[in-house]
Amino acid sequence: MRKRLSEIHPIIYKTRIQQKRLFRRLDDLSKGKMFANEKSKDDLPFSCKKHQSLLRRRLGNSDPQLQENKVENLKIACPTIDGTLIKPGETFSFWRQVGEATAEKGYCEGMQLSRGEVVRGVGGGLCQLANLLYWMALHTPLEIAERHHHSFDPFPDENRVLPFGSGAGVFYNYIDLRFFNPTDATFQIKLWLTGQHLKGAILSDRETQHSYHVFEKHHRFLQEGGRNFRQNEIWREIIDRRTGNKVAEELLVTNFSEVKYDLDEIQITALSRCG
Repeated sequence: MRKRLSEIHPIIYKTRIQQKRLFRRLDDLSKGKMFANEKSKDDLPFSCKKHQSLLRRRLGNSDPQLQENKVENLKIACPTIDGTLIKPGETFSFWRQVGEATAEKGYCEGMQLSRGEVVRGVGGGLCQLANLLYWMALHTPLEIAERHHHSFDPFPDENRVLPFGSGAGVFYNYIDLRFFNPTDATFQIKLWLTGQHLKGAILSDRETQHSYHVFEKHHRFLQEGGRNFRQNEIWREIIDRRTGNKVAEELLVTNFSEVKYDLDEIQITALSRCG
């Protein structure tokens, strides 16, 4: 496969990143978006969704110290978002709240997924925070305005509790995670860490009309051109809170990612071949 110049020459790659970051700032200015930036220490009264994820789990043969560094990075990033209000007509932006993750702010070198590889980088591990926010937002009336998913699956499913492909990749500032509030309600994001978990909640100032159930369909491993891939669909049921009846079922995203680890016997048995 032919490589782009930015993949061959590091200087060109870095220049391209700065160019994309500038384009994102100019695009936001030109469109005059209303971004969420107000915070409240007082919790809104109604809970839409709560979730937690393990801070430490085995990820292939990766250095365990990178996970400890990730925890430190999350301790810095979470307070920048905790308490944020998303008012009617506003858009929440992950990077506008967190800002660039730099060593000057205390961020450590952690694990990052970049250009098909697992690499080390300052601020690594913040994708876990983006994953949590995205999963919670799917259980609210907030509309996903921007979400990115990695094109490869780097680690086996050890202690995974959410469907494959239900996370969100972020890279300052042009690979962002954004939610838009189309309702007349105000939502609030709450984040905190315990010794074992990253925890979060999305609250609102009134009870929402619907509840949500997010699940996967058509999960499979397949082989194409001598490489292994993983595929599934993420669906959502919308349920009327008063009656318990299903209002709608919608396809949210279709995932297709290259598998970067060795498959076990069960996965190999279930392997499909394309062509």
